[in-house]
Amino acid sequence: MNAEGLALELRGIHKRFGATVALNGASLSVRAGTLHALLGENGAGKTTLMHVATGLTHADSGELRFDGRPVRWRSRAEAITAGLSAVHQHFSLVPAMTVAENVALGGRRAWTRFSARTAAARVRTVAAAAGLSVDPYALVADLPVAAQQRVEIVKAIANDAPVLMLDEPTAVLSPLEAAELMRWLRGFVQSGRTVVVITHRIREALQYADAVTVLRSGRTVLAAAMPDTDEHAVLAALLGEAPTRQPPDASPGTPSSPTEPRQAVLVLRDMTVIGESGVRRVAPTSLSVHAGEIVGVAGVDGGGQRELLRVLAGRLAPSAGSVHLPDSIGFVPEDRLRDAIIPGLSLVDNLALRGAGSRHGRLRWPDFSAATRSAIRDFDVLVADQQGAISNLSGGNQQKFVLARELAGNPRALIVENPTRGLDVRASRDILERLRAIRAAGTAVVVYSSDIEELLSIADRIVVCFAGVVRETALDADVIGRAMVGAA
Repeated sequence: MNAEGLALELRGIHKRFGATVALNGASLSVRAGTLHALLGENGAGKTTLMHVATGLTHADSGELRFDGRPVRWRSRAEAITAGLSAVHQHFSLVPAMTVAENVALGGRRAWTRFSARTAAARVRTVAAAAGLSVDPYALVADLPVAAQQRVEIVKAIANDAPVLMLDEPTAVLSPLEAAELMRWLRGFVQSGRTVVVITHRIREALQYADAVTVLRSGRTVLAAAMPDTDEHAVLAALLGEAPTRQPPDASPGTPSSPTEPRQAVLVLRDMTVIGESGVRRVAPTSLSVHAGEIVGVAGVDGGGQRELLRVLAGRLAPSAGSVHLPDSIGFVPEDRLRDAIIPGLSLVDNLALRGAGSRHGRLRWPDFSAATRSAIRDFDVLVADQQGAISNLSGGNQQKFVLARELAGNPRALIVENPTRGLDVRASRDILERLRAIRAAGTAVVVYSSDIEELLSIADRIVVCFAGVVRETALDADVIGRAMVGAA
């Protein structure tokens, strides 16, 4: 350990991407043997700072020190070899490979002779220790987002690196998995290792971290040990203002008081989904979602919620039963990069993707440009140029843009998966308020979230998916949590 006791240090980091200033003198000092939380609003520079630290990009100026030594990584592989492993927000997995092959490929000694059996055993050992469920022989291409997140975490911690950086590691994990992972990370640092966690979950950071750094507009605005700060101070640093007390959310189940019975917009009758392997993914299910209500969906990975939502969104045909859907349905999938956007295209081009399959005739690009400007303005999307690639936006701003696009045509129904994934406190609050607003306007809304408290804050009803069975539960966190694991 160096004399200052710092495992990782970034001093005065500047980074610009074209006209966009991502980092403007940001600093981060992480003591060895601690869990350090890095917070900031969308576009604050957190992910860019992590990319500089791990060798994915080079700073324009500033100094990077690892274990007290000045370094300039030539590649991410060099950082991994030196003992700095990372879990990035955008997954770096090879879809055509198995979980075990991906973990071995991301190892510090990836060039050694590969043994499928040894790699699988290593995956099982690491996953079990961290409280994560992972099938080492599954193809990554077949895994939903939550499972891919678990693979990324296992891949990183399997390296036994002395320093581990994780970007939003609990964003799509179930509450039980998230708590188990954070407890494992506490044990990891107690063994002398070092962890940096980028998160938007302030209370999670306050509960588990030893110290916190807050970025705003590319600058470090707060760096403190946890005993020296609190939630109020962190929120003030995040938002650049003293946080005001928010009015309480509308009580679940009472969004409005319609004078007439609400129309059923989405209707399933004895709907069943059978997977390609012949396994039943969703048992016979009957469900109606009405105009002007939000139905929340909860479930752990593999419970059947993914298939249920895609049937409701018109993206998956059921194997049996009947489905009645409206002509206009907005759909926001949880994997933006794979299912919602084309990263290399502009925002205008990505907005034009909505309804592209049914569109014909001459395209009116001025209309798409005007609609893009409206989406950027109305949803406060931080972007320098709407003609620039959408990949230049932060993950949170990409999410806001996708939601804006799907609401542009005033659809009769909206299906959303993890709507606040990767969003900061302010943006998450705004998104949830928008969902309440479109409910009040008469839209039928179905929301899946891995955050039970988030569901309870907006849902009128909640259904839980477990082992393919879909059933409605009481609006109670304990009841929902037990149902998610089949304990009720």
